[in-house]
Amino acid sequence: MSNIRANRVAEQIKKELGDILNNKIKDPRVGFVTVTDVEVTGDLQQSKVFISVLGDEKKKEDTLLGLAKASGFIRSEIGSRIRLRKTPEISFEFDNAYEYGSHIESLLRDLNNK
Repeated sequence: MSNIRANRVAEQIKKELGDILNNKIKDPRVGFVTVTDVEVTGDLQQSKVFISVLGDEKKKEDTLLGLAKASGFIRSEIGSRIRLRKTPEISFEFDNAYEYGSHIESLLRDLNNK
């Protein structure tokens, strides 16, 4: 039962985070960020947010630093938008699925050309 609730909370956090990152965060380090997935623990105490950032490695690192700095603000915004007893702690990680998919696609293209 708690797994279903955790999934619902994760989807709600993902939706709200998209709005917060686009409209509320004014940090110039935070570039074009897309929230790709959110995982919430069964006890709703911690959440892991997977993000995709447009740009080079420096831009990605700057964005991660900006999001880490703003995590308290982001958590309070989510807490005011989603009614939970305790708002989960938020940690941000890069989602490398796009880069991995591009790498696999280029390998397959190279195999077909041989």
